[in-house]
Amino acid sequence: MTHPIEILARAIEARGSAALATVVEVKGASPAKIGAQIVLLADGTAGGTVGGGNLETAILSDARAAMTSGLPVLAHYNLTEEGQDAVGALCGGEVRVFIQPFLPPPQLIIVGGGHIGRPLKVMGEAAGFDVIVVDVKPGTANVSGLESAQLSTDSSVVLITTDHISDEAALRWVIDSPVRYIGMIGSRHKCQTILGHLRADGITEDRLERIYAPIGLDLGGPTPEEIAVSILAQVIAVRRGGKAAR
Repeated sequence: MTHPIEILARAIEARGSAALATVVEVKGASPAKIGAQIVLLADGTAGGTVGGGNLETAILSDARAAMTSGLPVLAHYNLTEEGQDAVGALCGGEVRVFIQPFLPPPQLIIVGGGHIGRPLKVMGEAAGFDVIVVDVKPGTANVSGLESAQLSTDSSVVLITTDHISDEAALRWVIDSPVRYIGMIGSRHKCQTILGHLRADGITEDRLERIYAPIGLDLGGPTPEEIAVSILAQVIAVRRGGKAAR
């Protein structure tokens, strides 16, 4: 049998999500032993055991919740049929389990390197993002680097190329993707012009409302570094449920 830690290591290496549950305290009769571990993967498969039965089912349910929240938890279970923290068992003991989620880093995709993209990459990496910079040739509408990216619900896409043609091409590519954040740099006139093109092609308002354009929080800073701060702050606000006014 493969050890839960080995399964966890493989999941982390593959940039997958997982949660490791470890029994840290046992009182009274219990099928679980201190140190027993089980790992839950994003696809619902599990490796290892913490005693089976209703207790293990309850632990796996809490592990799934921890993967969703991204927060560790010290969970308590009563091996009784009724009462607080009861799991519907007859053993009568108590178990505490530490559940630690392991999630891949959020992805920040910067379309267009340039004078803003460079400091944004450094800041994004410092904030814990897996940063991918997609360079584009101005005026070509070629965003092949973006097309090959693996976009997910924990991806944020920043469009800061040097021309409106590339920005619009990239925007069209990501507008229907599952990404959490889409931001596009530019004046209000430029942004409204591009959004007008998408409207004319039948892109609905609810899809356009996903776009933060002009990009970034209104911090007032004019330098590339200050603009990068405003962009990253907005990305983090959207991801964490903070205030990210358009």
